[in-house]
Amino acid sequence: MTLVEQVTADLTAAMKAGDAPKVSALRMLKAALVNGAIEQRVEALPDAAAQEVVRRQIKQHRESFEAFQKGGRGDLAAKESAELKYLEGYLPPQMSEASLRAIVQECVAASGAAGPKAMGQVMRLVMAKVQGQADGKTVSALVAQALAPPPHAV
Repeated sequence: MTLVEQVTADLTAAMKAGDAPKVSALRMLKAALVNGAIEQRVEALPDAAAQEVVRRQIKQHRESFEAFQKGGRGDLAAKESAELKYLEGYLPPQMSEASLRAIVQECVAASGAAGPKAMGQVMRLVMAKVQGQADGKTVSALVAQALAPPPHAV
């Protein structure tokens, strides 16, 4: 079963169960998947493209969640958080921080990067290796940490 078919089946099941928050999240995801298929002029998105749509939706929900928290809207933040949990179930499991650190160190060594100016180069290498198994924000923080100059001894 493809990812698009899985989302459709889960949406139908959530509607039958009367799970309004899940229905809301899956309807928005389904609409984004349909729009993605229309943009690419295909009947249905392949799994790789569908996963990218899911990642974009997750990123939007995370940004909304943070904005609602900053704005003191706990009710809306809770709704976004719930929808985020439903969406994250459609992605492959995320890589552990330890294995991500190892990949970052490996890419830094392979590229011969030294200093923060090489961040883009290392990010490209790391993101190619993790292929959606890690959040870009997390990867960026780890790469910046790896490329940061060592503190000066006093």
